[in-house]
Amino acid sequence: MNSIQNSFTPKSLYIDFKEITKAGLSISVVFSSVAGYFLGILDTSSFSWITLFMLAVGGYCMVGASNAFNQIIEKDLDKLMDRTKNRPIAAGRISVNSGFIIASALTLLGLIILYNINPKTAMFGAVSIFLYTSIYTPLKTITPLSVFVGAIPGAIPFMLGWVAATDEFSLEAGTLFLIQFFWQFPHFWAIGWFLFDDYKKAGFFMLPTGKKDKGTALQTILYTIWLIIASLLPAIFPYIGIVGSRLYLSPISAIIVFLLGIWMLYYAFELYKKRDSKAARKLMLVSVSYITLLQLVYIADKFLR
Repeated sequence: MNSIQNSFTPKSLYIDFKEITKAGLSISVVFSSVAGYFLGILDTSSFSWITLFMLAVGGYCMVGASNAFNQIIEKDLDKLMDRTKNRPIAAGRISVNSGFIIASALTLLGLIILYNINPKTAMFGAVSIFLYTSIYTPLKTITPLSVFVGAIPGAIPFMLGWVAATDEFSLEAGTLFLIQFFWQFPHFWAIGWFLFDDYKKAGFFMLPTGKKDKGTALQTILYTIWLIIASLLPAIFPYIGIVGSRLYLSPISAIIVFLLGIWMLYYAFELYKKRDSKAARKLMLVSVSYITLLQLVYIADKFLR
């Protein structure tokens, strides 16, 4: 009896909530939304702490809900993998019904908060959670194309911040979406590579060729190149006849962004050459640093030039 009571301490409930919402991932996604918001505001005078707070909380709720629904759907598969077998639902610390209540409450709360920013922000939040839970999650055991579907909700947060700031979907918002969309592929294929054996236990198809081979490594390189091109679009807008864009990148910042892309591309080539888990893990870590640094460069360029 004592062991049962001790298992339901405030600390354990807090830890389980963090795990069911995947707090680390959710916070990184919120960071992308916040970055998009800073890029979307006209200047510091149009900045709103209230809107930023609502975007952060609403965004966390939506991502947390997606992760909770995912863990409900994949509870039996999670038990088969070393990295997921101790998740709250898979391990039985949270029941499916309780998990569903948490996920539903987070969804409703997130939509209400985002709607109070503007309806478009709530709409894109709803699209994100639908694609992630209803299409991406079931496809993971069927086809490697699941990564392409999953890249859509994964790319929405950066764009979502812009929409929250401007109340419109525009070329600029689309560009932010495109950057994070192409980033998803080398990032998740790197994860799929070094966790290949663990994913295989649950029957997940994460790599484009289904194997840790040259084909997968080559596609990782190609999508990294597309990412570099997308990241430089704001710098070349004026040269291709797009004038007056609010998303602009100065030449110096464009060079920094380009060098960041070359840094990531180098590790993509390292994966192609070595084709081992160590190289894949390095690429994953570099990709996380890359997207964060890129967003910081974009923000710094906007407010410091």
